[in-house]
Amino acid sequence: MSDWNSELYLKFKKERTQPAIDLANKIHFKNPEKIIDIGCGPGNSTKILKEKFKEARILGVDNSVNMIETAKKNNPDMDFKLFDASRDFDLIIEKFDIVFSNACIQWIPNHKKLLKNMMNILVPGGIMAVQTPIQFDQPMHRIVDRVAKTPKWKEYIKFEKVFNILHEEEYFDVLSEISSDFSMWKTVYMHRMPSHESIIEWYRSTGLKPYLDVLPSEKKEEFEKDVLEEVIKAYPIQKNSEVIFPFPRLFFTAIK
Repeated sequence: MSDWNSELYLKFKKERTQPAIDLANKIHFKNPEKIIDIGCGPGNSTKILKEKFKEARILGVDNSVNMIETAKKNNPDMDFKLFDASRDFDLIIEKFDIVFSNACIQWIPNHKKLLKNMMNILVPGGIMAVQTPIQFDQPMHRIVDRVAKTPKWKEYIKFEKVFNILHEEEYFDVLSEISSDFSMWKTVYMHRMPSHESIIEWYRSTGLKPYLDVLPSEKKEEFEKDVLEEVIKAYPIQKNSEVIFPFPRLFFTAIK
């Protein structure tokens, strides 16, 4: 998959940052010294952590060169570096008081192993805090998958969408095995979108990206148009001309 586009991602900075704020507000750890933000993206979530834990040393890590460059540019007072959470945990030799990850783990396979790796870099009594979108049954994901499988597009899009996300019951079992205590909750954010095109814009930098990456450049706009036609059918226009875009997210915090 090609590198991420931080500028496109930040078009909905307010909506994408709110879950990070909500997650950070659930972390109760007095005077943490070291925090790592896994999948920090352009640094918007890392900035939230710095505002809450002003005295802590915070490290933001991500596997995207573009995201890390943007994070460094926007937050020169914090540390950021490249890191692949699917394979680089052995390179981390220090321990952290808080391991934070906002809207990242859905891109990483094998969550049982991943969560164990995240717990392993915590100090005893440290806190792991995670938020991930839960999109199994959301209309937008079904639409993109359905359009991709039509005769018009299946010659270009040959992969099957893989969901790395576990079900809530599976996360419950994993967390009960690897932590001394944990909490889980789900929030559905009812995003106000000015148009159906805005939903396409939102997804262009995330859920649509794997599909667009495999299409010839001259076909990308046409694919988005076909998806848009289905989006218009699935998401009604409200009386004020806006569109409600429901977005469920799962949260959990766990203590080592």
